[in-house]
Amino acid sequence: MSAGRGLREASFRRRAERRGRLAESLAAWLLRLKGFAILARRWSSPVGEIDIVARRGDLLVFVEVKRRSELASALEALRAPQGRRIAAAAAVFLAARPDLARLACRFDVVAVGGPWPVHLPDAWRP
Repeated sequence: MSAGRGLREASFRRRAERRGRLAESLAAWLLRLKGFAILARRWSSPVGEIDIVARRGDLLVFVEVKRRSELASALEALRAPQGRRIAAAAAVFLAARPDLARLACRFDVVAVGGPWPVHLPDAWRP
């Protein structure tokens, strides 16, 4: 691989990372507007990462944020293996936070692909 190609790929990755962080910030903003408290962002465990963990009352929500150039492709981007990894990471999160274990849990998606993020509650079940 040439040095120029490596620099272009690194630059692409940095831009993608910035766009992903912006999408997560928009998702957190939307969830706050809906009354959720954000407990964690980009929570990572050995089995997977959770983009956002939020709570409203007795409901704990594990949120996957999907950003694509078009909303339809953002909504279709979550695949079964990724959902299983997020669910496994959620189990690790709950083991680390036993004070939250009594809450009802839900898995949501926030899709960012248009002018406004779209929140899909209960998007999948593990």
